[in-house]
Amino acid sequence: MSAELIIAWIYASPLSTAIRDMSWVVPTVQSVHILAIAVIFGAAVISDLRLAGALATDEPSRGVIARYYPWMRNALGILLLTGLVMIIGEPDRVLVNTTFWLKMLLVIGVFTLAWSIRRPLLRPADGDDEKRPVKALAWLSIVLWCVVIICGRWIAY
Repeated sequence: MSAELIIAWIYASPLSTAIRDMSWVVPTVQSVHILAIAVIFGAAVISDLRLAGALATDEPSRGVIARYYPWMRNALGILLLTGLVMIIGEPDRVLVNTTFWLKMLLVIGVFTLAWSIRRPLLRPADGDDEKRPVKALAWLSIVLWCVVIICGRWIAY
């Protein structure tokens, strides 16, 4: 089955039609999506800045990560759900957009990076995790989250 047929099938589905026909759905879902981006970005930046040694250095990394990681994880779930609604509503615009696919790869990559550098800090203390070489990865994470946001805005135009 070709991509064009899949897009046409999604576009013709009752759910896609309902999303497009109810004038309040798209702006509401987009607003929730943007709020979730703000939450995930805020939590990521605060915890990444702590991992980079640039913020809250008087607090253990473990405490900062434990406080903000659930916000990141839950916001990611909301982002995926609202993103899916937007894709179903306008598959012909979104699924053929290369910036959309770049954003999806970046989201997978940056969340995997965030999880991998935070995971040891989410387990019970078993050593001095402060010495792990994560500063550069934390800065990379911040940059990648910014690129995800830019891609998201780029998709809209």
